[in-house]
Amino acid sequence: MEMAIRGLGLLAPGLNGWDAGRAVLAGLSPFQPDAVPEPDAAILPPNERRRSSDCVRWAVHVAQEAMAQSGLDPGDVPTVFASSGGEMGVFDKLCRTLAHPERTVSPTLFHQSVHNAAAGYWGIATASQQSSTALSCYDDSFAAGLLEAVTLVCVERCPVLLVAYDLAVPVPLSQARPITTGFAVALVMAPSTDESPAVMQVRLEEGDAVGTGGLADPVLERIRQSNPAARSFPLLSAIATGGERIVRLGLLESQQLVIELGPCRL
Repeated sequence: MEMAIRGLGLLAPGLNGWDAGRAVLAGLSPFQPDAVPEPDAAILPPNERRRSSDCVRWAVHVAQEAMAQSGLDPGDVPTVFASSGGEMGVFDKLCRTLAHPERTVSPTLFHQSVHNAAAGYWGIATASQQSSTALSCYDDSFAAGLLEAVTLVCVERCPVLLVAYDLAVPVPLSQARPITTGFAVALVMAPSTDESPAVMQVRLEEGDAVGTGGLADPVLERIRQSNPAARSFPLLSAIATGGERIVRLGLLESQQLVIELGPCRL
């Protein structure tokens, strides 16, 4: 089934928003990995925004951008949230708290620790009653999330919001999971129409996934390898250049997602 890409959101050092990121990924602007400004999670109610974690604000930021570009009502769109580690910063705080004799964990910190925290906050912000999936697939979390979202579009024939995100893992957890920089991306996909600004077809193939998805730019390639959400780079780069392309993303070592992109005007 052919489907449309209706909106994109992006947040990472040097890639603050899709417009800025598109110019870099298309080779029109130099990549300058500046500090990331505070994520804009304006859609969250004030109390929820105050209590939210960094992961939630990053995820909500890119989801807002993608939904605004799509022109759809966020309350009407099912969601898929994909993250390798989820709330690793919150997990670190919990571990540090439990290492003290008092072991007093705040209810707010506890409820933020679940893997679907970002999906829950998004549901609160949009008052959505649509389905929502939160998943993890280690380094292939973006590919697994994309496959889930594409399946929903094909089966339900409705728009779907995909949000993938992972933030830097604090010490000492980073010794086991060395993610050193944050990255978040969102895509709104829907059944295609004649007016679709970008279209693609996705299929799953068996085959060795080793070596798929590498980038020519060595700096961007290091980011792609260091953050699971940044495994989206090959797809984002293909969209940014605007031409017809075939992109392959590794999934579970023995499979690949093959994405055939048509001309893009996003």
